[in-house]
Amino acid sequence: MAGGKILILAGDFVEDYELMVPFQALSMLGFQVDVVCPDKSAGEQIRTAVHDFEGDQTYSEKPGHNFTLTATFAEVQSGDYLGLLVPGGRAPEYLRLNSRVCDIVREFFTAGKPVAAICHGLQLLAAAGVLTGRGCTAYPACGPEVTLAGGEYVEIPVDQAHVDGNLVTAPAWPAHPAWLREFAKLLGVTVTLPG
Repeated sequence: MAGGKILILAGDFVEDYELMVPFQALSMLGFQVDVVCPDKSAGEQIRTAVHDFEGDQTYSEKPGHNFTLTATFAEVQSGDYLGLLVPGGRAPEYLRLNSRVCDIVREFFTAGKPVAAICHGLQLLAAAGVLTGRGCTAYPACGPEVTLAGGEYVEIPVDQAHVDGNLVTAPAWPAHPAWLREFAKLLGVTVTLPG
């Protein structure tokens, strides 16, 4: 088992799968996963949304589950964590307006700690100014933001992940197996199967 703490930055209407699945998978590996939201405390809830691809020109959105926060945003100290995970959905578009959220993101990059971002989570990284010279992927509609922030947008299949140093990114939740596998590697996790 792993051990140590991972921080997830979330907010109302975060993508349901992109919060729930990493939270459960990292917890299963033995990490303490602290999910926080600005202006909220441990025990309070955020709402999630399920984004799906149903043949329209863009994704559809449906109500997801409520998620109970596991830590208090005001108490976050980036030095207490081994890595950072940024899920997508609609939350990143307004979380990036919070200067403390952007500071936290920058602190992880300055320290060279593993960071995983998926889908619209790259909006937060772009706003924090940490993508200059980095290759990364995102939901394709966020590609222009990656480029405008000085990053190199990498187009890959929706079920794949891209690694650039301490940063692992993916286009959307179909990439969870590849994305979480690469993040686990960056965190130093080795999984050995029997046989």
